[in-house]
Amino acid sequence: MRILVTGASGLLGLNVALEAARGGGQPDGPDGGHTVYGVVNRNDLRTDAFRVIKADLLAPGALERLFDQTQPDWVIHCAALAILDACEADPDLAYRLNAELPANLAAIVARGGARLVHISTDAVFDGVRGSYDESDAPNPLSVYARTKLEGEKAVASADPRAIIARVNLFGWSLYGKRSLGEWFFYNLQAGRQVMGFTDVYFCPLLANHLAHILLQMLQAGLSGLYHVVSGECASKYDYGVAVARRFGLEESLITPVSVMQSSLKAARSPNLTLCTDKLTGALGVSLPTLSAGLDGFYTLYQQGYPQALRAMADRAAGNL
Repeated sequence: MRILVTGASGLLGLNVALEAARGGGQPDGPDGGHTVYGVVNRNDLRTDAFRVIKADLLAPGALERLFDQTQPDWVIHCAALAILDACEADPDLAYRLNAELPANLAAIVARGGARLVHISTDAVFDGVRGSYDESDAPNPLSVYARTKLEGEKAVASADPRAIIARVNLFGWSLYGKRSLGEWFFYNLQAGRQVMGFTDVYFCPLLANHLAHILLQMLQAGLSGLYHVVSGECASKYDYGVAVARRFGLEESLITPVSVMQSSLKAARSPNLTLCTDKLTGALGVSLPTLSAGLDGFYTLYQQGYPQALRAMADRAAGNL
């Protein structure tokens, strides 16, 4: 398959591109992998694993040129403005990136006959009760969540065959600053005291596991809205403690606090536990647990994966 991944320098996009290039889903090439094109914008990278294309997807005609160049069978749209406080500071840009861009992309995909996965977020819910399934009405609390919900609606309208995946994830990123797992690890490794919210619950998947599930969904020919999160949930405090224990770090450095004691600008939904029965039924498999994700997170670290990702950025900058 020819796979186009947008946001390929981001936490999910980079890991999706790498896992697809290694043959995630259904391999079809002589090397066991797919032909993968990864689109980056400000954060350039250089790798032999997939073909890097630098483009501003908001520029006039950029999407059309990209599709002419790559002729993809599958498109996995990971590009977004995903920093919550940045969305609060610039809601217009958040709307363009999180709602208008996926709408335009979905329209082009639908015309060309490719298959699309659009990445959304568990944050479309207010988190009042948790255990949300796909039939529950969203109630977004932040600019980020509102614009992502608008993106969902636009994609569903433009391309009814698209997969819309609500996700939460952690993993290793290009610069080591994009996931909660990295934040806990690097702070604890440096001996710094950190806070862990005892009243915010989530179900994060390891980015690499999530990448494989998305590719399986495409291979299975799924369409529509799915919750794609871990089958195991935790408070952010308990998650931080689990990271500390898995890496042999000092868990007493994590102070249990309420999210109400934080200085975060954007509102956070307290209980984002999601039901994944629809997806597990469609694929016929159980989703990876949080424990399995942390084991994978640890194994990747032991294999030098974070350093290998950073080297991709260093090569692009001419530092290697």
